[in-house]
Amino acid sequence: MEEIVDLWNVNDYCSPLKLSSMHPQVTVVDLSKGEWPKDPGAKAVRYHFYGVFLKEGEECEIRYGRKNYDFQEGTLVFVGPRQVVNISKIGERPKMSGYALLFHPDLLLGTHLGKKIEDYNFFSYETYEALHMSTKERQIVLDCFEKIQDELSERIDKHSKTVILSAIELFLNYCQRFYDRQFITRDTVNRNVIEQFESALKSYIRSGKAQEKGIPSVAHFAEEQNLSPNYFGDLVKKETGKSAQEFIQLKLIEIAKQRIYDRELSISEIAYSLGFRYPQHFTRLFKQQVGVSPKEFRESVN
Repeated sequence: MEEIVDLWNVNDYCSPLKLSSMHPQVTVVDLSKGEWPKDPGAKAVRYHFYGVFLKEGEECEIRYGRKNYDFQEGTLVFVGPRQVVNISKIGERPKMSGYALLFHPDLLLGTHLGKKIEDYNFFSYETYEALHMSTKERQIVLDCFEKIQDELSERIDKHSKTVILSAIELFLNYCQRFYDRQFITRDTVNRNVIEQFESALKSYIRSGKAQEKGIPSVAHFAEEQNLSPNYFGDLVKKETGKSAQEFIQLKLIEIAKQRIYDRELSISEIAYSLGFRYPQHFTRLFKQQVGVSPKEFRESVN
């Protein structure tokens, strides 16, 4: 059995499921019409195109962080190029229902959507960080899929690509709105993430790990909470108004201010204890955040 199979184009996804691709670079398929293989012949697949999967059914269980959530109205899962998805248990699942929108990066070359596709961070989320939709949101998604499907079903002309890309972009903009709503409605869960983030950051510094290993990365804390860096970063941004990197820097400065009161510590020692390899980098960041250098700040508090 192969470990990973590469899906290079839209048809590589459709053919094994005996589904028809409506266009070599973009399609919308009804998953209920597919024939799911009991033995997929691989443990995982690597996508080389974009995929959005509308999963439906009352037994739709999605993992969010370290918890599982049942969501009956419908769930959207996003997959981006080079993302690997585990399919080893696909033969054990009941017949799925829902839809898939698949489109290749080559479709976007030289287009407005191509220039902004990287702004849709949810294509870099893990599959357990899915978008859980309300009934109304689900209907909007289905309407967008129908527009794309209708255009693909008509005779292709010089306007088709523009119309299809506009419909995909409209759909993705709706998804951004829905994710913003999800961040808000999961406020309690999100606050816990921020609290754990802040606690873990302080512990990292006070334990001496910062001095030993350097300033921690956003990916380090995302991994601790079993979240992808992009999802974690977006969550922090929505909750605090700061990027995760800015949040780390602010907390470093807060701790630095406390340590500056201790005159037995030199500015360089404080910098190293916070994970800075070079004291001048610490001084530069401190002045950017506080308005004065660490030395000037020390003098002002005495």
